[in-house]
Amino acid sequence: MVRLAAASLVGTAIEFFDFFVYGTAAALVLGPLFFPTFSPLAGTLAAFGTFAVGFLARPLGSLLFGHIGDRYGRRPVMFASLVLTGCATVAIGLVPTYATLGITAPLLLLALRFLQGLGLGGEWGGAVLLTAEHAPERRRGLWASFPQIGPPVGFLLANGVMLTLSATLTDAQFRDWGWRVPFWAAGLLAAGGLLLRSSLAETPQFEELSAAGQRAKAPLAEVARGHWRLVLLTAGALAVGYAVFYTVSTWALAYGTERLGVGRTTMLVCIMAAVAISGVATPPAAMLGDRYGRRPLCLVGCTASALWMFPMVALLHTGQPLLMFLGFAGALLSFITMFAVIAAYLPELYEPRVRCTGAAVGYNLAGVLGGALTPIVATTLSEGAGPPWGVAAYLTVMALVSLGCFALLPETLPARAEEPVRVLA
Repeated sequence: MVRLAAASLVGTAIEFFDFFVYGTAAALVLGPLFFPTFSPLAGTLAAFGTFAVGFLARPLGSLLFGHIGDRYGRRPVMFASLVLTGCATVAIGLVPTYATLGITAPLLLLALRFLQGLGLGGEWGGAVLLTAEHAPERRRGLWASFPQIGPPVGFLLANGVMLTLSATLTDAQFRDWGWRVPFWAAGLLAAGGLLLRSSLAETPQFEELSAAGQRAKAPLAEVARGHWRLVLLTAGALAVGYAVFYTVSTWALAYGTERLGVGRTTMLVCIMAAVAISGVATPPAAMLGDRYGRRPLCLVGCTASALWMFPMVALLHTGQPLLMFLGFAGALLSFITMFAVIAAYLPELYEPRVRCTGAAVGYNLAGVLGGALTPIVATTLSEGAGPPWGVAAYLTVMALVSLGCFALLPETLPARAEEPVRVLA
């Protein structure tokens, strides 16, 4: 289990490194480099628009790789998704800017971002199921939480590289070539991840399905026919987690540097420190899920998110590093209270034959609802003078909607994940 958890964590961290480094670049430099004819605000919105395309591609990736995972095994998904995401990320770092290619440059950026999202849409399902289906039932939440540590680790790697480059290069050097370095590094990271995953075994549950001839012939059709309500409820339930995370990690970075005049390095340090705390808190939260249930942790996280959004915005607007950090840390601890147990909760909600498709589609559809448009909506709502209370209101409403969705989902502990669980709505 240690080897499986490590391989899942490292691979997920690498793929989220690829995904997050784009969000940081979109907040800092992509607007003026690829949309120079726009105003600063419009350029930022356009850059966040290309950022959103990655989220729109993720459900499509979960359909593609979910089919592979349910038909041919969880293991092939972990290889194919890592290769696709890594290649697309390296290619982004090679795209010339608008000054060289004109309108072709942002179009290439858009296409490569789509491929990035396609690969990441398959990664989560493969990595989570590989650990969850190997794990002992009483510790499934803990072991399955290790892939959930991957996103914070990937974020810290991506922003650590960006922070180092931002602090050591001049603005001209950073805009000329410095921002590209993390994208180039993705190739080496992907090669290391593939090497680590090369010795992994297929999950026992998939092997049992194969031996019994019970693999789903058309997983998507089965999910659409028998689990569509569960997919929609899980997507709505998880949407607030994405919204909170990308408000902190992407929109707040742009807002702090452009509107509050806080230094780029200071903003990155505040956000990275808060993300690090959420990563450390993931295993303990997952252990609480193994003890008290998945659903109670999710309800607590949603409630905390609804209560914390206005204080977070107030603390952000001060522009004071310590207060901003406290605001971000509170928001991300609320987020991780939910997402630490999701890697065990979602697979347990679906029967094994369609688990890779159903869990991955629900998870990544939530990314569209909560992550794709949030930086754009938040940027629009924060145009006026004074604290951006509209952003806080938007996030609070989303938290209440997610709370309602979680309330309609059943508890899966101590029910066995091998048995199908019917949604209560």
